Amino acid sequence: MIRVLVKASSPIAKAGLERLLQAHSALRLVEEYSGDVRGMGADSPPDVLLVEAGTLSEPTARKAMDWAGAGGPVVLLVPNPAAEAVAEALRAGVKAVLSSRRTGPEIVKAIEAAAAGLVVLDAAGMETLLHAPNAVWSGGADTLVEALTPRETEVLRLLAAGLGNKEIASRLEISEHTVKFHVASIMGKLGAASRTEAVTLGIRHGLIMI
Repeated sequence: MIRVLVKASSPIAKAGLERLLQAHSALRLVEEYSGDVRGMGADSPPDVLLVEAGTLSEPTARKAMDWAGAGGPVVLLVPNPAAEAVAEALRAGVKAVLSSRRTGPEIVKAIEAAAAGLVVLDAAGMETLLHAPNAVWSGGADTLVEALTPRETEVLRLLAAGLGNKEIASRLEISEHTVKFHVASIMGKLGAASRTEAVTLGIRHGLIMI
């Protein structure tokens, strides 16, 4: 059972999301929580925080990123997950950034993935992030948000060798979509805004030998 706390930009949006989640027996809604992600409250913290916001500048979104920064899994729904928003949210520790137009089953899958520690992006957000200019980068170069998995490290090393997604997919015998997912996850964990920057940070962290 995954305990989910829903926060939204309006009572109507909150009620709509809660109705979507109530149909799934694997999820249990948490009405409210006054503590923090470390359990400093009367009750245990929710397993996942689901947040709907118009922009990352809204108080609801900022609080969600604070929660994510403290280690709490967050699924963030925004109308337009542009590259800058995706990169900033991932750097803050948010596990999933999706368009608020996603269906109930898609949101539920994102919640389940976030609870399992996975990073989830929709196709549009992943594409914009992969092609984002270096200008969206604002984090510290020496900060590793989260350790890479062995597969992600392998993909990062192939990126450093100059291979494209299709070549990496062929080399590892996986789909191009899976490669894109790994690259997006790598960039989020390293706090990078481009593939080139991910390679650079990988070298700095000793993940790639040159």
